[in-house]
Amino acid sequence: MTGHHPQTRAVHPPVIAPEGSRPMAVPIYQGHLFAFDAAADLAAAFSGPDEAFFYARMGNPTVRSLERAVAELEGGAGAFATSSGMGAINAVLMAMLRAGDHVIAQTALYGGTYALLNDLADRWGVDVTFVTGDDPAEVRDALRPDTRILYLETVANPTTHVTDLPAFTEAVRGAGVLTVVDNTFAPLLCKPIEHGADVVVHSTTKYLSGHGDVIGGIAVFADPDVHHRVWHHALDLGCTADAFAAWLTVRGMATMPMRVARQSATALDLARRLAGHPSVTRVHYPGLPGHPQHEVARRLLPDGAGGVLAFELAGGRDAGRVFSEAVELISLGPSLGNIATLVMHPASTSHRQMDAATLAAAGIAEGLVRLSVGLEDPDDLWADMTQALDKAA
Repeated sequence: MTGHHPQTRAVHPPVIAPEGSRPMAVPIYQGHLFAFDAAADLAAAFSGPDEAFFYARMGNPTVRSLERAVAELEGGAGAFATSSGMGAINAVLMAMLRAGDHVIAQTALYGGTYALLNDLADRWGVDVTFVTGDDPAEVRDALRPDTRILYLETVANPTTHVTDLPAFTEAVRGAGVLTVVDNTFAPLLCKPIEHGADVVVHSTTKYLSGHGDVIGGIAVFADPDVHHRVWHHALDLGCTADAFAAWLTVRGMATMPMRVARQSATALDLARRLAGHPSVTRVHYPGLPGHPQHEVARRLLPDGAGGVLAFELAGGRDAGRVFSEAVELISLGPSLGNIATLVMHPASTSHRQMDAATLAAAGIAEGLVRLSVGLEDPDDLWADMTQALDKAA
């Protein structure tokens, strides 16, 4: 920039690209704009998610590092990172559905997904059939010529129901139905694409980032054509991931194997202790032999059943609320997959709008408490839980 006025040089600092070495950590590309020498090259960049970067809503090097890392993790052909988990779910459903289409979904779903499906039904006339997720025959019976999506969760929130993914994806094979699986509860532990899923979604807020400092989501695609279709729609939806959030997620993923293994082991330990406590009437954890889908979990989750468990208290709704407020080391909070242990009583918080009958239909007891296990020592967690159980008795 020699020869230009100071004001001009201030606007155009040198942009340094590494030469002769490479960064060991993923850099944060915070700028939103990329320049070209030829108009034709800029035009070509608009054509798909793997083209040159030109505007951060369409793509960013840091975000693409996250997308490729998670796509490789899940065995997908490509991925699209979003600003939240619901951003990923919205992008997929709204890109792939039209007014009058039919969706089959399991009953036990994340509350945000359930609300979105109801909203699509109200505003777009999308017809939704809910199935228990226990028998693939329910899916075959519900299939229609206008069925477009089968929506499942690997491990359901908050009941820990485990879906037999190979059986359910087989039930729609050849019917032109896109199977979407929310794998937020089971990264590393299960790869739904290997079991026939077409799209896998994650809230990267949870286990992938893992440290309670990120909001994000991602959708992974088995088919590049579906990836491109969702990418084009998501650009207009405006749910693109932020570069700094993507960088934090990539950094968090480096410790995910150790975190998930530790959280799974601690969750199993606590589930066994809870099963023997007099105030607990039932424990929901796929790693326990008494869980209804324990054998399915052994096949789909051979390396651990995850860090989330739920248990029902004899005192019902009041006991669940008291327990969730009485913990001291454990925090009352709505998320999961964090390094710190979190507890939530769905009937008085996330599912407070549901009456007893609606909760029962979703398989959620009024006294059910969800626990997302962190990295604390199991004995310290159990001591805190024991004093809270005494207060809730």
